[in-house]
Parts: sequence; C-alpha cells; structure tokens
Amino acid sequence: MWTLRDEFSNVEIGSSSHFRNLTLFPLIRHNGAIREPDYLLLEDAISQGKVRVTELHAGGSVPELRLENAANLPVLVVDGEELVGAKQNRVLNLTVLAPAKQTIVIPVSCVEAGRWSMATPQFRTADHVMYSAARAERVSQVTESMRSSGARVSDQGAVWRDIAAKAVRLNSVSPTGAMSAIYERHSNSVEELGRAFSWQQGQYGAAFAIGDQLVGLDIFDHPQVMNRFFPKLMRSYALDALDAASSNKVPIAKELETLFTQIGAAQMFSDPAVGLGKDIRFDGPEIAGAALWALERYVHICGFVKKRKSSGFWTRLSRPSDRGRF
Repeated sequence: MWTLRDEFSNVEIGSSSHFRNLTLFPLIRHNGAIREPDYLLLEDAISQGKVRVTELHAGGSVPELRLENAANLPVLVVDGEELVGAKQNRVLNLTVLAPAKQTIVIPVSCVEAGRWSMATPQFRTADHVMYSAARAERVSQVTESMRSSGARVSDQGAVWRDIAAKAVRLNSVSPTGAMSAIYERHSNSVEELGRAFSWQQGQYGAAFAIGDQLVGLDIFDHPQVMNRFFPKLMRSYALDALDAASSNKVPIAKELETLFTQIGAAQMFSDPAVGLGKDIRFDGPEIAGAALWALERYVHICGFVKKRKSSGFWTRLSRPSDRGRF
C-alpha cells in the first residue's frame, strides 16, 4: 500500500470553475489506468435487485444496517450516501466495499430524528450525499470513536442538532426532522447551482470551495465512478453554499496544493475495513478525512477542512510557508 502523500503526488488540479459563491476544482490523476470498475455502485446494485439494504433485525438498530450482496462483484457504498426508507433515513459513516455473495453489517448515522416506523422494507439511495459541513463533522466523530474504542459510530446527538439547526436557518423544518426535507425544500436552488458545473472527461475527483474558503474534496479510483457521483456531490456542496455568505474572493490552486500537503502529513491510522480492504483515517487541527484502500488501490478518498468551533465560517488553511507542521 502506498501513502496518501504518494497518491496526491499523481493528482493534477484542473482549471477551476465558479458560480455565485461556489467554486469547483476538477482533479485528474497522472498515469491513471483507465479500466472498467471491478465493482458495482450501490444505486445500480439495488435497482438490479442484487443488493438489499434493510434494518438489522425486526427491532432495528439506529447505528447499523444489514447489507446483503447477492452479486458476483463487490458493491461500493460511499461515505455520506443517504439511504431512504425503513424505520428512518440514514447516511453511511464511511466508505465500504461490500464483498460479493456476502451479508455484512454497515455503520450508519440517522438523519431523520422524528421517525421510528417502517416506511418500506428496504432502503433506496437518495440523489444526494450528506451536506458537506455535517459530513466533515461526522468524519471526525467516527475517527475519534475508532481511535478510542474501535467502534465506527458518530455522535448521533450532534448529527441531529446539526441537521435541526440547518433546517431552521434554511426554513426547512419538517415533522420528522429529515435531512432530505431540506434538500426538497431548496431543490430548485440546489439544482440551479449544480447545473452551473459539469464533470470533465478523465476527471477522477473534485475539490470544492464556498466563498473564499476551501471546504472539501472527494477522489475516486475511476473517472466513470466520479461521473456518477458528481451530481450527488454537487447537491451536497450546493446546499451548504445556500447557507453561507458570498465573497468577492475565491481560493486559488496553490491553497488546494497546501491541502494536499496537509493531508499527506497528517496523523493517520488504519483498521481492517468493514468489507474489503483497509479503512485509513487522518486527522489534524485543520483537516479531517478518510480513505478506503482495497483491490490494491485507493478506491475512495474524502477530505475536509474543519470549521472553527466558535463560528460558522470555515478555517483558512495554513499558508504554503507553513506546510509540514503536522
């Protein structure tokens, strides 16, 4: 297994695009082998009837779900993907590559605090992932839980409070406190922002900024997979852009290079993954994130810039002269 520092050394930052207070940097790999993905995406596997995601048992368990993979290929389940249905909506706590022909238990967080009743027997995937600010906080929570106890759990109360506060700010309070209701309430604005950006041929990942602050990035092992997740990621960052102030300044590629450097230098640890591979976690004063190493490569990497605890604004990354302090 090579390091994340090595991985980022092969990532090229493309020309940025900007609309209103949202900026996108396409990420392209040097020497990337273009081959067909050797796994299925969860959305496809569910629609083809090859995967069932259900409550763990009849009584249910808030932080766990059951995934039955009847396919001949592994199935990729991505950090922050929302699963809708069953007793309450959930999001994935980390990226999982579910083995072929096996049933596993996957760690999740609830994003619908006011419902505990069976809506459907099985879950389906939503057309978005968890909005980026909450996703960043949850990544840090899961990392801390893994470090302290080995459990892949979030601070569920904090997740609910974050969603409730965002719903109030965006005038999207729902009877069950569902995160999906915020997306539905602002679907027109979210789609307008999302349509202003497009996936580029050969693009493996993307980094996003809101106003003058870098926020986060996702990188996949194949451009086809990134193409499929691009709209879901755009909606995630678009929802946060609606909840942020505008700015006349936008980040430059040099700041993103600094983020790469900080991720490569951050404290890391790894555990055997849920499913295939290794779960890599990294954390620092300004950054947090995770990666899944499986099938002899990094299948998915997500990284986030942490928010200041005293305000709703994202931290500034260290200047290039401050690199390597971690």
